[in-house]
Amino acid sequence: MRNVKGKIQAQKIRVLMLSWEYPPHIVGGLGAHVAALAPALARAGVQVHVVTPRWKGGEPREALPHSGGASRRRMLTRAAVYRVEPPTTGIGNFLADVQQTNLNLSEYAQALYDLLGGFDLIHAHDWLVAFAAASLKRLHKTPLIATIHATERGRGRGFLGGEMSQAINGTEWWLTYEAWRVITCSRYMSDEVKAYFNLPADKLDVVPNGVDAAPFDALEGVDLTDFRAQWARPDERIVFNVGRVVEEKGAHLIVEAAPRVLAEFPQTKFIIAGTGSMVEPLKRRAVELGVADKVHIAGFVPDPDRNRLFKVADAAVFPSLYEPFGIVALESMAAKCPVIVSEVGGLKEVVRHDVTGVTIYPGDIESLAWGVRYTLRDPARARGRAARAYRVVRREYNWDRLAARTIEIYARVLGERAKTDW
Repeated sequence: MRNVKGKIQAQKIRVLMLSWEYPPHIVGGLGAHVAALAPALARAGVQVHVVTPRWKGGEPREALPHSGGASRRRMLTRAAVYRVEPPTTGIGNFLADVQQTNLNLSEYAQALYDLLGGFDLIHAHDWLVAFAAASLKRLHKTPLIATIHATERGRGRGFLGGEMSQAINGTEWWLTYEAWRVITCSRYMSDEVKAYFNLPADKLDVVPNGVDAAPFDALEGVDLTDFRAQWARPDERIVFNVGRVVEEKGAHLIVEAAPRVLAEFPQTKFIIAGTGSMVEPLKRRAVELGVADKVHIAGFVPDPDRNRLFKVADAAVFPSLYEPFGIVALESMAAKCPVIVSEVGGLKEVVRHDVTGVTIYPGDIESLAWGVRYTLRDPARARGRAARAYRVVRREYNWDRLAARTIEIYARVLGERAKTDW
């Protein structure tokens, strides 16, 4: 595990990673995070094995992207994702269904322990895999690292709405208690976890989310005129939003602000992409406000089209009410699309007002409308902010850099474990 200088070698670290989401099943930032981090760790030499429920298909076992056409045997011993069949019938209670799925994950992970000769670390992503992670930790005396991507109390803006929310909050607390170290994606989330779960500050690390700029770079110089014409007229400016269409993401504020923007810029098309509980209410509200022809609630948009929309948009706006980090803001920056974000959560750590983007007051319709109008009034200045944002993304938010920071945490835990009785 150590070289002659006493440092942990990345290629000697074997990690069991547990995640509720992994492609093709991605709901939000958690799934995107794991899908990018695990291959980056593998590129750095970590032997990372991801175990996840097989919600939406995908091969039961496959090599992580870094290892290309590796043989099946090599795949199983170096870096792979394993999709485990969830329970065939639900119990009807979400928490009980999660626990049953965790039993399946734990049983499969135990087989991997036997096959591979054990793991040095367990890395769990959020509470949904806490039961499997904690049981394996205790059974094998393997240090557990937990990444908390969001909290139930945070999503409720400080409140827990009922028994289910209270149970989730309790599980989140328990996971952070069981973990050797806890990783969050922003200083905001670090403070939130520390306050909600009474964690000591020296148990917490901050490793931000990242973005792969390559898919956007590949579109540089590509003629997207025909693609753009599918979404807006040539004389229309495009204001783009993508994400889960739920209250905390603030898409409803875009619809409310649309008439105020259109009063100054009548040739503007708002495109809201994504799925969620507010899709139909937003469509109805756009009709009530008389802007249905200017607000397109697009529903699910495949990643290639989402990337093209970022490239053709005049602005991307993310007016979240609660946002632990906001990978979509990074994607906008990687696409060189001028970005407008709520000054909330992790977003205000990523975007600097009037330097790499525009920040607005959370929950404030007039502030949102101002941010869009300010961006559309001066396209040259907006492009300048976008260019600076792109440089920041390439320098600070690339996944190989963030994987290296994660490996430093792994090495620290392993060094402490070597000196500690269980």
